[in-house]
Amino acid sequence: MLDPAPRVVLDAKLGLAAAGRNAREAAIVEELYDHTIDVILRAEALGGWRAVGEQHLFDIEYWDLEQAKLRKADAPALFAGEIVLVTGAASGIGKACVEAYLKRGAAVAGFDRNPAIETMWKRADFLGVACDLTNEKQINAALDAAVKRYGGVDMLVLNAGIFPSSQPLQDIAADTWKQTMAVNVEAPLQLMQLCHPLLKLAPRGGRIVVIGSRNVPAPGPGAGAYSASKAALNQLARVAALEWAKDGIRINSLHPDAVYDTGLWTPELLAARAKAYNLTVEQYRKKNLLKTEVSSKDVAELAAEMCGPLFARTTAAQVPVDGGNERVV
Repeated sequence: MLDPAPRVVLDAKLGLAAAGRNAREAAIVEELYDHTIDVILRAEALGGWRAVGEQHLFDIEYWDLEQAKLRKADAPALFAGEIVLVTGAASGIGKACVEAYLKRGAAVAGFDRNPAIETMWKRADFLGVACDLTNEKQINAALDAAVKRYGGVDMLVLNAGIFPSSQPLQDIAADTWKQTMAVNVEAPLQLMQLCHPLLKLAPRGGRIVVIGSRNVPAPGPGAGAYSASKAALNQLARVAALEWAKDGIRINSLHPDAVYDTGLWTPELLAARAKAYNLTVEQYRKKNLLKTEVSSKDVAELAAEMCGPLFARTTAAQVPVDGGNERVV
């Protein structure tokens, strides 16, 4: 017998659900059955419809050429059949994470406040949702859309964040502080809470990757609100590791530094940070031990691997991706 798993599920309350080993296969099943519905309805209108016999179905499914096609199919990708939710997915590290997880076979739900997220990847295994992560109604609607499309959430990448302009502590405005905490701490917490029951159901165990910052172990002058918010998020991750291990959920953090191909870094901000360290912009860009630049792709590739088998026995880890920082080392 071939794979006996159902491909079409009809439920009186849920309606039609299509299943497949990946999002592309499920989309093909949905399209075929949608066409079949039209055929059945037209046949009924013309006098009646009935399915072909089991022998004919067998002849089609076990046809030699069909079997040969199945045998030629590639081995399943690392994350085949799994779903990852990525926040801040329209640019920088988030966008690179989308690419990294798609490459490994996952279906990706990308959230971002930039409306362009909805059309950035036109493929069955990507759903882009424009939403404000600080708006409870919008985030609930976005998550509902993702679950209806793909069936759940196995992995969560908390990447979205803001880096306010450089200010000494005495000059940080109340609104700046509140907004930074809302985006960098409160929104991730809410999303973790909403995803917790879904992650508990992940067949291979739920996984969360937090995109933190070098500012967690080594804060910088002028970045009080950002450093405090990222440190708070890191503490939430540590508590989640303690509390959610019993649910089969593991959570790990990456602490990038000097990743300049992201939406956080404007030329003005880069110049301000360089000035705070009494460095030129060029010196600031390579102020790590290896004298190299770290790209969004570098961070994203490690984020994806953290959800794979190499990190299957690791939780609450904090891994720097910074070229080596003497203040962290």
